Amino acid sequence: MQIDYLGFLFFPIFGFGFVLYFLPSIIAFARSKRDSASILILNLLLGWTAIGWVIALVWAVKADVPVISG
Repeated sequence: MQIDYLGFLFFPIFGFGFVLYFLPSIIAFARSKRDSASILILNLLLGWTAIGWVIALVWAVKADVPVISG
């Protein structure tokens, strides 16, 4: 009975943490950012640091600068 109770609590908490960790990447892909892959790599490699996660989040939320072709 103890194992069922532990699993009942573990998976929602683990899932919430997983979504929170990859939130910058999720936002970037949802907004169809040009640099979505770069944000994912930054989030994957440096997201465990607070500064890396914040930089990825700011980059994901920031508007893309229009490309001027000429």
